[in-house]
Amino acid sequence: MPVVSGSIDSDLAENLANNLGWEHHRLIARRFPDSEAYVRVPSKSIEAVRSETVVVVATTFPDEGIVEALLMLEAIRDVRSGNLQNLEGSGPDKLDDVGPGIFLAIPYFGYSRQDKRFQQGEVISAALIVRLLARHIDGLIVLDIHAPSVLDDFEKPLEFVSAMPEIATHLKSTINPDFILSPDKGAIDRASEVANLIDCKFSYLEKTRIDAHTIEHKPKDLDVDGSIVAIVDDMISTGGTICKASQALLNQGAKEVHAACTHGLFTGGAITRLDEHVNGVHATDSVSRNPRALVSAAPALARGVKNLSKRLNL
Repeated sequence: MPVVSGSIDSDLAENLANNLGWEHHRLIARRFPDSEAYVRVPSKSIEAVRSETVVVVATTFPDEGIVEALLMLEAIRDVRSGNLQNLEGSGPDKLDDVGPGIFLAIPYFGYSRQDKRFQQGEVISAALIVRLLARHIDGLIVLDIHAPSVLDDFEKPLEFVSAMPEIATHLKSTINPDFILSPDKGAIDRASEVANLIDCKFSYLEKTRIDAHTIEHKPKDLDVDGSIVAIVDDMISTGGTICKASQALLNQGAKEVHAACTHGLFTGGAITRLDEHVNGVHATDSVSRNPRALVSAAPALARGVKNLSKRLNL
């Protein structure tokens, strides 16, 4: 099967192809001077795209990723349906329709935190993105999505995958933590998985309000004095919660505090802020241009592709 990508996740797509032992095809994806997106399946890739099921690696972050993903999926569907008509008159205009066979692998599902309507008139952005993508694909693989429930009504074959096994292996080999902590109760499942794989202790941080302006972060039922601690979450955005938690842990005697996540968004000066509060930041390459991408997300995505292919007897 071919693994294809555009301009955003080409390195990750190539690593995914290598993990699967398949070919990587990079589509022509660029921007016009007015910033409009342009996508084309190159002539040398048309046969590969038509011959087998295609795995498209595309992200929905930043916003330009959504547009590029939709254009790539439309271009591939045209090629697979045999619609090759073009103004230059190159090649045949029409070929046989080879049928369904487009998988989409999403390293980071942007907008997944906009999964509920808190006020009247709000759009549930995550649900809209899902509907747009579903029209163009025959199967979906998503890595460590923040709110899996947004895909509850997705009617196509679906695989959720996690990079926590790879993060656990990386943390074990590089810092060998004594404790794994979840920054809150919402991330317990992911952090506890890492702790179990490393075979170390686990807890989560409890937030206790001291007064109107002070919140204390403290690990539940654990003494971190003299220990190496890793705080594990699905994503780090501004890093504010991690920094506060790290400072609390250091005040309680922790020897080192590290932050680990699948999706390193690192917005608003987060890297500078984190470097002042933690001993290390460890993330996967699920988000392009991530300066702390130390773990490959390709093995996790490969598991999803293999599972989906097996379910559909491909």
